[in-house]
Amino acid sequence: MARLNLLEETRFEKLPVTVYSDEYIASVKVAQRIAELIRYKQGRNEKAVLGLATGATPVKVYAELVRLHREEGLSFRNVITFNLDEYYPMQPTAVQSYVTFMNENLFDHIDINKNNVHIPDGTLPQERIHDYCLEYERKIEAVGGLDLQLLGIGRTGHIGFNEPGSAPNSGTRLVTLDDLTRRDASRDFGGKENVPRKAITMGIGTIFKAREIILMAWSGKKAPIIKKAVEGEMSSDVPATYLQLSDNVEFVLDQDAASELTRFDTPWLVKDCVWDDSLIKKAVIWLSQTVKKPILKLTEEDYNNHGMAQLITEKGTAYEINIDIFNKLQSTITGWPGGKPNADDRRRPERAEPARKRVVIFSPHPDDDVISMGGTFIRLVDQGHDVHVAYQTSGNTAVWDDDVLRYMEFAIDFNKSIGQESDHLENIYEDMRSFIENKQPNQLDSQEIRDVKGFIRKSEAIAGARYAGLEDDHIHFMALPFYETGKTVKKPVTDVDVELTMELLQKVKPHQVFAAGDFADPHGTHIVCFNIVLAALNRLRETEEWAQDCWLWMYRGAWHEFATHEIEMAVPLSPQEVERKRNAIFKHQSQKDYPVFPGDDAREFWVRAEERNRETAKNYDDLGLANYEAMEAFVRWKF
Repeated sequence: MARLNLLEETRFEKLPVTVYSDEYIASVKVAQRIAELIRYKQGRNEKAVLGLATGATPVKVYAELVRLHREEGLSFRNVITFNLDEYYPMQPTAVQSYVTFMNENLFDHIDINKNNVHIPDGTLPQERIHDYCLEYERKIEAVGGLDLQLLGIGRTGHIGFNEPGSAPNSGTRLVTLDDLTRRDASRDFGGKENVPRKAITMGIGTIFKAREIILMAWSGKKAPIIKKAVEGEMSSDVPATYLQLSDNVEFVLDQDAASELTRFDTPWLVKDCVWDDSLIKKAVIWLSQTVKKPILKLTEEDYNNHGMAQLITEKGTAYEINIDIFNKLQSTITGWPGGKPNADDRRRPERAEPARKRVVIFSPHPDDDVISMGGTFIRLVDQGHDVHVAYQTSGNTAVWDDDVLRYMEFAIDFNKSIGQESDHLENIYEDMRSFIENKQPNQLDSQEIRDVKGFIRKSEAIAGARYAGLEDDHIHFMALPFYETGKTVKKPVTDVDVELTMELLQKVKPHQVFAAGDFADPHGTHIVCFNIVLAALNRLRETEEWAQDCWLWMYRGAWHEFATHEIEMAVPLSPQEVERKRNAIFKHQSQKDYPVFPGDDAREFWVRAEERNRETAKNYDDLGLANYEAMEAFVRWKF
C-alpha cells in the first residue's frame, strides 16, 4: 500500500495526517492535487493562486508538475504564485536565492506568465521593507487570496521563516533566522558564517488565510519536529503547532518523517496490534526503559499499566515473554563479528563457516570506517579474516583551505631539502593562495586545490587502515564519479558508479559486506553510497553464486545509532579496544577538532563515536544484559 492509514486518527494527533510509503509517491500525489486545482480553475475561467515553498522538500513536487506540463499538457497560464520567503539580503541571481531555486526547479520549465510570479525581494533597502511587506499582503488579497499553500517544516518548527517566537497572527515581515536554521543552510552557502542572518517571510497569519494548506515532510531527520507539531501542545516555541488551529490543513509525510508519531512508534498505546516478533521486541524494550527495570524484572502489572495487556493475553505470561526477549537480545552480542569458528551458530548473528571470511568494508567518506566500526574493523583483522576497505569518495570538500596551503608549503620545503627544483610548485602555491584569498562562498575550488584536499584525506585513510592492520593492497580508493565534482551538490548516480562497485566486489568475492546505514548523514552521501552498494550486490546476485551467500551488514555511529530493538549484532569493546579505535580515528587529522561540516553535533567525531558506543552498551546493561565498556551495533540487510 502506498498510502498508509488514510483515515486513521488517534487521540494523540491534533490535525489530519496522511502518510505515504516514500517521498516520491507523496510528491506525485501532492502535484496531482495542485494540477486538479489548476484545471478546475481553468474550467471556471478563474486564476489559481498558489503559495509556494522552497528547499529540498518540494523539489519532487515541482518535478512532477513540470512532467505534467510537458507530457500531459498541464498549462500554468491561469496560475498566480506567491513564494513564502527569501533570504535578506539576497541578489536574485545568487545561486542560493529562492528566485534561482524556483526558476531552476519550476518556472523556467512551464508556461507561467512571469508577471504572475511573486517572490520576496531580497535587494531592497531595509527602510523600504515594511511598506514592501504590506504591499505583498495587498497583492495576495487583490487576487482573491491563496487557494493552496505548500509548506515544508524546519527543524526548529518554523514554517516559512516564522521562527520560534512568531505570533499566530503575524504578517509578511523581516525576521531574524534561528541559529539552527542557519546551520541547516550552511552547506548551501559554504559555511554558516556566509548564511544571511535575516529573511523576508509570509507570516503565520498570512498562511492561515489560504483555503487549503499542505505541509510536507520527508526523512527521519524531520520525525522529532513532526511529532511536536502534530501531537504537541500549541506553543510559540514550535510555530508549526499553530496549524492545529486551522480547519484547512493536512500534513503529508513519508514513513520516516511519521516514524515518531505515536501510532507508528508505540502503536500499542493507540489500538490493538498484530504482535509479530519485531514488534514484541520493540515493545518489551520500550516497557523496560519506561519503568526503568531490567527486562527479567518486568511484571504483568507493568504490562497492564502501559497499554500492553493485549500482548500478555495473546502471547503468554510476562515471565515467558521476558525470558524470550532477554534471550534474543543476548544472542545479538558477539565478540566474533566474522562468526565464531567451530561454534553452534544457530543463535549467533553471523555464520561460523567459513572460519576465515573475505570481508569488504565500504566507507562513504575516508573516515567513516574507523569512526563507525573501528573496533569491529580491528577485531576482524585480528581474528584472521581477509579484510578489505573501500573508500567510496575522496571527501575532498571537507578539508579546510588553510590545510591545503600548509601541505603545499611542506611539499615545497621538502623539494628544496633534497635539492629539487621547486619553482613550479611555488607558482602553483601562489595561484592557490590568491584563489583562496578571493574565494566566494561555495565557489568551486580549482582542480589543484581539489586534488590536494583529496590527497590529504587519502593519506589519512591509508594511515587509519594500516593502523587497523591492513596491507596496502587491501586498501581501495574508488573515487566514485557522482561525488567528484568539487561541489557540495553532487551529480546523479549513474551505472558507472554501480559498475565500479561491482568490479571491486567481483574481485574480492566477499562473504561479508559492511556499508554505512547512517542515513541521517546531513550531506546525503551515506544513503547514496549505500544504494550504490545495494544495486551492485543485487545485480551480482542475479549471476554470481558467491553473491547469493554474501551478507550485507549496516553500521552507524558518525551521526546517530540504531535503536536497541533494531540491533541484530552488537560487538562489545574492551577499554583497550576503545583506545585502539580512538587512535585509528586520530589518523584523520583534517577532521579532528572542528571539521568543515560538523552537522548539529559540536563534539569531535572520536568523542561522538565513543559516547554513542558507550550509550549502546549502557542500554544493554539497563535491560539486564552484561555490562560492557562499549558496543558497536549492526543491522543485517534483508535481500
